[in-house]
Amino acid sequence: MSETLQATDDVEASSPAEAEAEAEPQSQSKTEDLLVQEGDIAGDYLERLLDLLDYDGDIDLDVESGRAIVSIDGGEDLSKLVGPRGNVLESLQELTRLAVQQETGVRSRLMLDIAQWRAGRRAELAEMGRTTAEKVLASGERARLHPMTPFERKVVHDAVAAVAGVHSESEGEEPQRRVIIFPKP
Repeated sequence: MSETLQATDDVEASSPAEAEAEAEPQSQSKTEDLLVQEGDIAGDYLERLLDLLDYDGDIDLDVESGRAIVSIDGGEDLSKLVGPRGNVLESLQELTRLAVQQETGVRSRLMLDIAQWRAGRRAELAEMGRTTAEKVLASGERARLHPMTPFERKVVHDAVAAVAGVHSESEGEEPQRRVIIFPKP
């Protein structure tokens, strides 16, 4: 019983700030471990898919900005898994997220890229967002872009935010949701 009292006294002796500082690395480590686990589950799921389709590809797992990143590169048939405008990729990403959720019980935010399509699309969208924002700034007229996925809209919003004198908003309902760029008053 004296050991229990001693342990309790030690806990009470540490300040709330010390306890929080000790818990923070554990919390970050736990979050990163969960993201690594998500990546591993996703990698296994996608490996089985590639085997079923008899497609070649190397799966790379990473954790970036609080999100598991899974990419598949190297196979000749991978463009079929991207589809027109990334539609198949978006569907595969959602199926992979569901596979992860089924195993972990936690909703996943993992990002899937195939044949570096998202990386290329990100650069293309950032350029489009920047040039459109500059045109809006020069003309004073708002611009409505074509409907985009949430990933695409986020890239455009980030690019527009880097141009002083304009701002952007999304409007509409999925799948017709689009970015509108406005000059600041």
